[in-house]
Amino acid sequence: MNIENTKAQMRKGVLEYCILSILKDEDKYASEILDALKDAKMLVVEGTIYPLLTRLKNAGLLNYRWEESTSGPPRKYYGLTETGQLFLNELNGTWDELRNAVNLVTNTK
Repeated sequence: MNIENTKAQMRKGVLEYCILSILKDEDKYASEILDALKDAKMLVVEGTIYPLLTRLKNAGLLNYRWEESTSGPPRKYYGLTETGQLFLNELNGTWDELRNAVNLVTNTK
């Protein structure tokens, strides 16, 4: 079994939750979302993030707006919808339960 593949699958499993969490306080454009994920050591490439943002938008969890940029073309800023905020709140509770369960099973804190 390939450990890198398993690690990648674990990251993919929480990626939506991480993106919604990044957007909880303010709208961001894709590069800012990618930077936040990379800063957190979540190894994500642009080819992964754009389809995911589109899927979250189509599910009604995100919206976007275009904003002019002083250093190039306009930027698409993503933000949580009201439904997205409610969804994130639910995921927060689920994450706490999952983290606690995994910690119990693996005997970690």
